[in-house]
Amino acid sequence: MIERTLSIIKPDAVSKNVIGDIIRRFEQAGLKIVGIQMRHLTKKEAEGFYYVHRERPFFNSLATFMTSGPVVIMVLEGEGAIAKNRALMGATDPKKADKGTIRADLADSIEANAVHGSDSPASAAFEIPFFFSQLDLVR
Repeated sequence: MIERTLSIIKPDAVSKNVIGDIIRRFEQAGLKIVGIQMRHLTKKEAEGFYYVHRERPFFNSLATFMTSGPVVIMVLEGEGAIAKNRALMGATDPKKADKGTIRADLADSIEANAVHGSDSPASAAFEIPFFFSQLDLVR
């Protein structure tokens, strides 16, 4: 099934100049970028985006990290895009991520883990319109 998912290249990966490497991995896996932007998130945006984690102990540090530098936000489209993106990213903890995944190759820690990706169709349905209107996306 063709679906869409949100992907964010986080500040740590942007600062390492690995944006192209990450995008290449998505494209080689058959995912198409149908929306893309680079921006520096505000604290309010980061807190709103990660609101589902608001009761967790890492919420404040995550919001602070996500505002520490620019991010690249994309909508990826393709067959099984959500699962495919999750597989490409690897486990949240780069030490536990499979060799060859984005996080195993490019991430430094659980928080500075290079990328974010929607974890379900429900998450994608919230996350995509958080940053993109339908007019921003290629059909």
